[in-house]
Amino acid sequence: MDGIGAVLIDIDGVLTVSWRALPGTVRALERLRAAGLPLALVTNTTSRTRARIAGKLADEGFPVGPEDILTAPAVTARYLREHHPDARCLLISSGDVADDLAGVDIVPPGMPEPAADVVVFGGAGEEFSYAALNTAFRCLRCGARLVAMHRNLYWRTADGLDLDTGAFLPGLERAAGVEAEVTGKPSGAFFATALAHLGVPASRTLMVGDDIESDVLAAQRCGITGVLVRTGKFQPETLREADGTPDEVLDSFAELPALLGL
Repeated sequence: MDGIGAVLIDIDGVLTVSWRALPGTVRALERLRAAGLPLALVTNTTSRTRARIAGKLADEGFPVGPEDILTAPAVTARYLREHHPDARCLLISSGDVADDLAGVDIVPPGMPEPAADVVVFGGAGEEFSYAALNTAFRCLRCGARLVAMHRNLYWRTADGLDLDTGAFLPGLERAAGVEAEVTGKPSGAFFATALAHLGVPASRTLMVGDDIESDVLAAQRCGITGVLVRTGKFQPETLREADGTPDEVLDSFAELPALLGL
């Protein structure tokens, strides 16, 4: 494949599952590094900071650092600072990503309702209780804006597929009569931030992901070459029923160096 000058890589389901390296992925990333190809790991993961993600990946042998990682929380913080400055934000998310939300005013739990100007959804987990969702609903009914780090329906764990934020978000949008501002994949703003990070135009960039909609087709709509891998959350029926066709389909990320002629 000619003309590719940089690579964007999803993490969960592409390089790892439950933070364990998939076969051949460490070696493949090493080959991209050895070729001097600029790259960034782009993830909707909302349970860990960039530093913690880099640490987990380094433990598995991946040659990456925090500066190589672009997370949905980090992009969301930038978005909130730019579009909702000084807003009080109610965060509903699994995991601690406070370090990636620098400059954002997070409302402490237990504040009187409605205490938030913006409701921020991260990744789903035990924190997505009825009480939390109902508090968010009441804030939205009182005029708060809704920002979601992503709309993923599910994600792959070592035990199988688990529900994610996109399984809850549409119901809340309909009940409150609002539409979420999405900051992570598949938003164009996320990919624009990633391209700016790399300093390479979309026409010379390739995106590798296991989610045909949020990773691959979303990237292709931004002019980025899309590569779908048959690992992680990939399912044949989602490929058949998709609104578009990936530029390339590989069995795994381990095949990417060969595709790029490395």
